[in-house]
Amino acid sequence: MSGLKHLTREYVREEILPTTFCPGCYNGIVMNALALAFKELGIRDLRNYVFVSGIGCSSWIPSPYIRADSVHTLHGRAVAVATGIKLARPDLNVIVIAGDGDLAAIGGNHLIHAARRNMDLLVIMVNNLVYGMTRGQQSPTTPYGKVTATTPYGNFEMPFDLPRLLAHTNANYVARWCVSNFVQLKESFKEALAEYSRGFRFIEVWAPCVTYVVRYEGKRPGEKLKEMREVCVPMSRYEELPAEEKVKHVAVGVFKKEDKPGFVELYREYITRARGGSRG
Repeated sequence: MSGLKHLTREYVREEILPTTFCPGCYNGIVMNALALAFKELGIRDLRNYVFVSGIGCSSWIPSPYIRADSVHTLHGRAVAVATGIKLARPDLNVIVIAGDGDLAAIGGNHLIHAARRNMDLLVIMVNNLVYGMTRGQQSPTTPYGKVTATTPYGNFEMPFDLPRLLAHTNANYVARWCVSNFVQLKESFKEALAEYSRGFRFIEVWAPCVTYVVRYEGKRPGEKLKEMREVCVPMSRYEELPAEEKVKHVAVGVFKKEDKPGFVELYREYITRARGGSRG
């Protein structure tokens, strides 16, 4: 958390630091990248923002640590609750921060349909590759062959590739970065907060659980970060890899950029037509 020291007074509740995250947890990198994005965009306070999270390690990022209004809701229901908040208060910027178990498993339908609707939300999925809060069971994003608490001989199921899946929906902005891509991650946050500020925006952050992934591999968090610099490759380079190498690498970058009207804008137009009696 030392990297957050110069930002705590602006964006983080420093009175409750240090965090309860495991030593070396990459959640601090995500917090720092988001805080720097706010700072570089000139957003000095977050009074017009509300953060929504579910249940999981990364769901603690906004609640209690970010100095802003937040709703810590049920497991898998963060996107549904965020949708309700946005429809009730369209003037607010609503950001969901949750994990892969929350968004890709129990909350998968909410995620897909929010993307289909192009709901005006920014969803940040911190993908730690397992169910980290409940001792490291296999999740829908666990890489093929990965040893976990429930796959001691290696995961034999292929994981979800959520950016590729959501890029084929009506979402406006879809990206994936690893925590080792700090500058690109920060810039992607800035794009999703400013240049592409309407509609559904999804950013996956690949951040392996230091306790139940990194430790299982016999590595330290710093060693894993160095490894990710080689493992996480641009999409163009990833597509050139042979099939046996693709399962060992992660494609990073911006998968989709559009600036279509979001759900809130379309819904307002619909209400106007309904009140005018026009079915066109």
